[in-house]
Amino acid sequence: MNKITQDMRFRLSLIKYADKYGVTKAAIKFKTNRQYIYRWKRRYNGSIESLRNRSRRPHHHPNQHTPDEIKLIMDMRRRNPYAGLVVFWAKLMKRGYSRSIPGLYRFLRKQGIMAAKPPNPKYVAKPYEQMQYPGQRIQIDVKFVPSVCLVNDAKGQKFYQYTAIDEYSRWRFVEAFREHSTYSSAQFLDHLVKNFPMPIECVQTDNGAEFTNRFTTHRDKPTLFQVHLAQYGIQHKVIRPFTPRHNGKV
Repeated sequence: MNKITQDMRFRLSLIKYADKYGVTKAAIKFKTNRQYIYRWKRRYNGSIESLRNRSRRPHHHPNQHTPDEIKLIMDMRRRNPYAGLVVFWAKLMKRGYSRSIPGLYRFLRKQGIMAAKPPNPKYVAKPYEQMQYPGQRIQIDVKFVPSVCLVNDAKGQKFYQYTAIDEYSRWRFVEAFREHSTYSSAQFLDHLVKNFPMPIECVQTDNGAEFTNRFTTHRDKPTLFQVHLAQYGIQHKVIRPFTPRHNGKV
């Protein structure tokens, strides 16, 4: 149901007052002109809906799309629902379409047939590789220690916590360092190898510069951490970038 606006109520009151006291007095009281009152009196048919503003939209336009162009656009959109504006316009141009890109955009928006967003492929998680014995793979990560966790003499200082967890037995080794560097990582690895009761075959880390130069300007140069891994004969596995869940146990 259409809503009755304040302008419609004003015009109805104006017409009723003009019928009772005359157009001139109505124009003076409502602070409008006589032509305005006469125009709405001619349009008024006893229903307040007749006092609603009519659409000023033209019934036709000399530059509007022709039926053949509309059919071409509709057919092309049905075959290319995900094509962007420029790509869609280029496809139409190959079939004789001569309108501009802004003109095509206005038509698509008006018809509600803009490019649809392609559905995202459903992520299917790969089955996680289960470890068979201790030391087969150990996850290592580093985290900044918040100041609220520091007590006594450690207050006001900066520490980084290195953590290693064996994927099979969940054996954990934790150590704090003053700096966040490949030197600290190598030192932590030395202490880990010394304290772990079994031989270590593989170490898994993220792509941080304290572990690998994979995403630095020295990508061909191994870090001190990787040098120590090679000395111990331990394989180094890095996880996929921006997927910390792959190193989720630690």
